[in-house]
Amino acid sequence: QVQVRESGGGTVQPGGSLRLSCAAAVSGSSGTPSAMAWYRQPPGKGRELVARVTREGDINYQDFAKGRFTISTISEDNAENTVFLDMNNLGPEDSATYICEIQVLRGILNRYFVGQGTQVTVST
Repeated sequence: QVQVRESGGGTVQPGGSLRLSCAAAVSGSSGTPSAMAWYRQPPGKGRELVARVTREGDINYQDFAKGRFTISTISEDNAENTVFLDMNNLGPEDSATYICEIQVLRGILNRYFVGQGTQVTVST
């Protein structure tokens, strides 16, 4: 069983910063976590990748996130996995629901689990 929960959203003024957190609990029978990622979905638009980090530490960012956002992880063991998204110099275009995803490998199959999301609003 896999449970994913995001936190840290809120309202911030343009130019401000926020730290999002995601805790993913993975039971042993579910498999091995292999990557975690942040997506976002602006109102009325589709979901887009923000940043992704693999178990090996490989990180990739979408262009809009480069230089402003930082993704980092803490994994005490396979059962408890935490990923952060530090966001700086936020603008109104960053307003969205931010969604955490964990990729879990079981055998040769990858499965993906997401949380409910946390709302980020950038406004004066």
